[in-house]
Amino acid sequence: MSTIKSHPIKEVFIHALNRKSNDTQSMLFSYVEKVERVNPFTFYQNGKAVYAGERFFWKDRDGEMTIVGLGNIHIIRSEQKNRLRYEEVEQKWEALVDHSSIHNPFDGYGTGPLLFGGFSFDPQQQQEREWSNYSPAFFYVPEFMLTVMDGESYLTTNLMCTPYDTDDLIDHIERKKIRLFHETDASSANAGDRFSGMVEQDTNAWKQAVDQVVKSIKQDSKLKKVVLARKITADFDGDLSSDHVLERLLSQQPESFIFSLENMESCFLGASPERLVRKRNQVVLSTCLAGSSKRGQTKAEDENLGEKLLNDRKNRVEHDYVVQMIRREMSALCEDVDVPSTPTLMKVRDIQHLYTPVIGYTNEDSILPFVEKLHPTPALGGLPNDKALREIRRLEMMDRGFYGAPVGWMDYRKNGEFAVAIRSGLLHKQRAVLYAGCGVVENSDPESEFIETGIKFRPMLRAIGGSADE
Repeated sequence: MSTIKSHPIKEVFIHALNRKSNDTQSMLFSYVEKVERVNPFTFYQNGKAVYAGERFFWKDRDGEMTIVGLGNIHIIRSEQKNRLRYEEVEQKWEALVDHSSIHNPFDGYGTGPLLFGGFSFDPQQQQEREWSNYSPAFFYVPEFMLTVMDGESYLTTNLMCTPYDTDDLIDHIERKKIRLFHETDASSANAGDRFSGMVEQDTNAWKQAVDQVVKSIKQDSKLKKVVLARKITADFDGDLSSDHVLERLLSQQPESFIFSLENMESCFLGASPERLVRKRNQVVLSTCLAGSSKRGQTKAEDENLGEKLLNDRKNRVEHDYVVQMIRREMSALCEDVDVPSTPTLMKVRDIQHLYTPVIGYTNEDSILPFVEKLHPTPALGGLPNDKALREIRRLEMMDRGFYGAPVGWMDYRKNGEFAVAIRSGLLHKQRAVLYAGCGVVENSDPESEFIETGIKFRPMLRAIGGSADE
């Protein structure tokens, strides 16, 4: 990898080609420049005409960073059905970055070349047709990427090139860039959500599955918790606009991670309150989010429900399972770990959760070992993990795909951030498949758990226009 600073893009490009003149292997060329402030969603929309099916969007839950990627110049995927998929992604990314020319005079996170994508929840689960456009690990490098960090805007331009390319390639790229910044595609976020019907999985069968999990927990003293999910399939009279759904999520769920990952005619997107892990050099942050309650209609009712949640034994036990697991896994990779002694509340529009942040200090150079260690947390899998996954495979009778899985980004410095992709759905032409789950423990009640999943469907149902609750 070479890093070149403070020259115009064409000059840098010619210099990079000259340095690689005796090397016929394709090279990643990346150039970062500061740009005038632009609305990230508008940038995302403007890319639809040229880059439909090759776009991603990321907004962190703290409002510090938004990243938009357009175009797909390089895919990194793994078909491994085990934990080797993390290693394969890491090795392929290292190989690409090692053979690159990166011009980035800025220190901002999420600038320069990065991978955006995710890992499926359980690669051993038989893939259903709806997930056929995604691999057990699926990431890509965008051609253009807008990063808005702490109010500053940066544009990264990425190219795969050979010594046989000329600076005409840069002229072509510059023309594309001008169109992206100056031609607004107002038609992108059309209504496109003419809701026509909805089908749920067999609800009685799902409640019986909860009952079976409770029995398994009572019979096996080592099995503490199993997270069971279910899905809703919504159909529309016309093609559903992912831009419109994303726009609604941004408006309705500002306190969440908002993400969108397109591939061909599919788009996986959602509004998750849950961070899996963020790495910024030596500082690593994870989140324990388990135990939940609905929001109140009034301030007094909401505070009362929150207080009950903080003192509810079932939810506190469920939350502590997550805290202990994340503490253990973070400690294995960190020199020091800070964990608060008691949880607080995280409130989003439809639901409130018990919340505990975990901060670690590490010498690891990459975020991916943390993703591997922390996924799935007991909040999405169960405890212990191996036993819980066996119950999920036996009883859920569906492929979660990327639901409940790590979705996010890693840059060329191997910093990055991944959310747990809950409150999410998969869009494909005239269909949306939405997912929600809940933690089943020894004293769980099937009807209560069913109601809880209903609350967790609300953000995506509202976003696709399948709910009257605006």
